[in-house]
Amino acid sequence: MQGPMPQVNEHGGGVWSLRVPIPDNPLGHTLVHVLDTDRGPVLVDTGWDDPASWTELTCGLAALGIDVPDVHGVVITHHHPDHHGLSGKVREASGAWIAMHAADTDVVRRTRAAEPGTWLDYLARKLAAVGAPEDHLVPLRAARTSGRMRTLPGLRSALPDREIVPGELLDLAGRRLRAIWTPGHTPGHVCLHLEEEHPSRLPGHGRLFSGDHLLPGITPHIGLYEDPDDSTVTDPLGDYLDSLERIGRLGVAEVLPAHQHAFTDAAGRVRELLDHHEERLTGLLGLLATPLTPWQLAVRMEWNRPWDQIPYGSRNIAVSEAEAHLRRLVKLGRAEAVQGTDPVKYVAV
Repeated sequence: MQGPMPQVNEHGGGVWSLRVPIPDNPLGHTLVHVLDTDRGPVLVDTGWDDPASWTELTCGLAALGIDVPDVHGVVITHHHPDHHGLSGKVREASGAWIAMHAADTDVVRRTRAAEPGTWLDYLARKLAAVGAPEDHLVPLRAARTSGRMRTLPGLRSALPDREIVPGELLDLAGRRLRAIWTPGHTPGHVCLHLEEEHPSRLPGHGRLFSGDHLLPGITPHIGLYEDPDDSTVTDPLGDYLDSLERIGRLGVAEVLPAHQHAFTDAAGRVRELLDHHEERLTGLLGLLATPLTPWQLAVRMEWNRPWDQIPYGSRNIAVSEAEAHLRRLVKLGRAEAVQGTDPVKYVAV
């Protein structure tokens, strides 16, 4: 039986990964990658903002002979707290720059500016609009009026000071790291193509830091990250599928994801994910033979556990993913809204 992955894993060619724990999360950890450059080490993601996570990050760096003040820069694949959470602390300790795609920087800026009460009001309205039952809305309203609201995740996330521009090489001395915009999991998710020969001379065009976009055994969540003041109807699942196809055409030798483990055959994994989503969309059309709200669809969808065992917060994430799939079906002309329904129901066509 394979033992646990060591905290520090060398990938060759001046690249390492560190296992940084995610508290109370089945994913277990984030793989923070360290890239050696001529101006000092650069991190790809940083891990969750938690004391235990910070300890693991600093200990992992120390095992490589790196003190946190030595870190030159931080490149963030996307704004989620298990990737961006410790960026500010790294910058405070080192003066390192932080780079992120503009679309995710906008999400960070909105989150930092949001009052928890205003956000809870918006969330309650949105959940009511997709058909959430009253018993699901009650805790949100109670939290709004009790004065004991928890702060929003990401409220203290650091604002990046550099923008990742898709298609351009990042300013990393002695390395060729090109940004590829891969929206879907978040609006500004990026993969990072290390355009250098693989240290083991595996066939293919370099290596890919894939964040959460391409994982060896997990299908990433596709949900909605919308500005409450913007009425634009997005299609995150369509964005994700298009992004997958672009990644599949790169022909990289190896993928270095932010969870699980490194792997080869990126194109094969892309095909699996494309097939998975097509099968799921087809299955949802069967459910939509009867008109359903997004909430009703989420209840009937297949998840990693029965609906009654899904925690409260995860149900909000699930209904967001259901709505993303509905938007894709509508855009493809395979489903439509039923006129006159409130909350709006959708039906296959």
